[in-house]
This record gives sequence, C-alpha cells and structure tokens, in this order.
Amino acid sequence: MPVSARGASRLRSGHSWVYRSDVLSPDGIGPGELVAIADRHGKFLGTGLYSSSSQIALRLFSTELIEDFAQVLRERVSEAIRYREKIVKDTDAYRVVFSEADLLPGIIVDRYNDMLALQVLTQAMDAEPVRQTLVQELLSRLQPASIVERTEARVRELEQLAPREAALIFGEKSSTQFSMNGVRFHYSALAGQKTGAFLDQRENYRAAREYAHGEALDVFCYQGGFALHLAQTCSHVTGIDSSRPALEVADQNATLNGQEIEWLEGNAFDVLKDYATAGRHYDTIVLDPPAFAKSKKNLDTALRGYKELNLRALKMLRPGGILVTCSCSYHVSQADFLQMIADAGNDARRHIRVLEVRSQAKDHPIVPAIPETSYLKAVFVHVND
Repeated sequence: MPVSARGASRLRSGHSWVYRSDVLSPDGIGPGELVAIADRHGKFLGTGLYSSSSQIALRLFSTELIEDFAQVLRERVSEAIRYREKIVKDTDAYRVVFSEADLLPGIIVDRYNDMLALQVLTQAMDAEPVRQTLVQELLSRLQPASIVERTEARVRELEQLAPREAALIFGEKSSTQFSMNGVRFHYSALAGQKTGAFLDQRENYRAAREYAHGEALDVFCYQGGFALHLAQTCSHVTGIDSSRPALEVADQNATLNGQEIEWLEGNAFDVLKDYATAGRHYDTIVLDPPAFAKSKKNLDTALRGYKELNLRALKMLRPGGILVTCSCSYHVSQADFLQMIADAGNDARRHIRVLEVRSQAKDHPIVPAIPETSYLKAVFVHVND
C-alpha cells in the first residue's frame, strides 16, 4: 500500500501512524488487513495494520515483512511482560501491554492481582484469531484466574466494530483485591472507568504521600487513589467526587485499609468555590481531574478550567502547603501546563516553587518518536507564603 511523502516521512521518523489523507490507494484492502507499506516510489517501509474507518488508516506493526503474525504477537506480549518484570515494584496491579508503546497497536492489558483486563481498540486486533492468540499467550505467561474484556463503545463505533459489552472472556472470578505501594483496593472487573483503576498514577500516589502533611483535600478523588495514600501521612483527608458509585468504592477501600476519610459528593468547581468563600484552608491539595481537552480545539477552554481549579486551590493552601496538580490531556503540553500554574500562582499572589514534574508510571512507557504515548502531567508545587 503506497503512502504519501508526508506519511513515509512520519514512519521513517519513528512514528507508527499514517493518516487516511496520506494513503494513496486503499482500494481492495479489507478491514483489519495486514499490508505491506511502501513510499511513492515503491520502497518498502514496513508491515502495517489497516483500518477501513479510522482516520488513523495504518498503524505500523513492524519495519520488516511479517510472515507469521501470530508468532510475532506472542513474542511482543512476552517481551511486554518481561519489561514489566524488570521495572514494576511494590504492586500487583500494573499495565501489562500499552498499545503502540509495546509495538502492539490497539491492545491494552492491565493486571489487577490475579485478574487481567483487556481492551481491543482496532479492527486488526479485533479479529477472532488474533483475540485467541492474545488470550492464550496471556494465560500461558501470567496464569490469571480470570480475564475481563473492557470496552469503549465510542472507539468501537469509530472502528466500525460490532458492539460488545464488558464481559468475562475467561474464568468466573469477577472481583478481587490488589495493592499499590502497600495500600489495598477493591477491584470489580465489570465496573468503574477505563479498565477499573488509574494505574498510571501509581508512582505519583507514592510521591504525593512523601510530601503530604496536615489537613488534605483530594479533588476528583474517584475511588480514592490519592486520598488513601495521603491518609497515611495526613491528620485529616477529604475526598471530593461527583460520582456516588465511585465514592462508595472509595469508602470501602478506606475501610479495607483501616482509615477514616471524609467523602463528599459534589461538583469540584462548585465545592472549591464554596470552600474558598468560606475561608477553608488546607496543607495539602490534590487536583486530578478528567481530561479537559479531548482535542486541540478544546485547548483554550481546558486551560481556563485548569487555571480556575489551580487558582482556587493555591488560595486555599496554608504557607508551606503542597499542591499536586495533574492533567491527563495529551493536547495540554507540559509547557502549557506549567505556564498555567505560573499564571494561577501570580493571580493568587502566592510565591510557588516546583518540587517535581512527573509523568505516568513506568509500566505506561513513553516512546519519544510517538508523542501520543506521553499524556500524563503531575506537578508537585510548594507554596512558600
């Protein structure tokens, strides 16, 4: 399949995506097919996975010609597992496969103790033989009690894949407990967001615990990831989220760890406004909102939202306080996020210093040539006055 000069340049630079506008002649290629990619002059560039519907028409699978797709799949899964064995510690919950970052585009696998959660995001990986190969290799290497498939309806719609509900695809066990940094969590395979927890924040949870002190506020707390860690070093912790089901799980997690945490259901923007007006102050505040910028066109709105949250939080922190502020929006760059924090500090009339600028946990590897693999920002700020 020939691609334009722009598409070829993108692949040669190390990226793995070719957009539909750069595919020169897709005629006769079926959904999810494995295809040989060439430049305009017929020079071979690699083997790709074709999507007949996504704007990402080709995802590079290998720079070589693939003859035994199943065998390469097994090797890639095995290599992803070996990598985690080297770098993951203090947890039995982590990302096993991270799509393009593990040369397995369209596949996400997370481990929660003795259970695995699988997401299939592309036409090629949704083919039944591919599914069977993936599941067999995961069973062979990790021997889980159960495997659950978690689905994203919007992604499947964009890929023109048949609708699927989240369901167990191996085993009967649908819940378990897992630990991160010595903190225990409940896991229900068929509930919650994403694959069930935000494993990418695991190392940031530990770092936040090291800095946290005094009275703490965890905003957008979900099932209590930050709050449960803060409770180990803080005198009092309040967690805020708009989801009652998430807060119910958070409370169960607190009980599991023998902790007393105050949970509050509410809109974070409204609660922070009310707390600021009431003169409430804290020593530690965590802001971990959902992605505000789903696309570039939402960037300005997203930055305004981040600034409002951070401005209120900075005003509420006591001298010597700690702010942990996060963004999981890929379209918000680290530079933009740091500038937003600087602007919020100026408007709040607070002298702030950056303690750390962190990213996602190492089991969510970043490939420099594929900037989309780097999305999480976690900035640790000390308020001096």
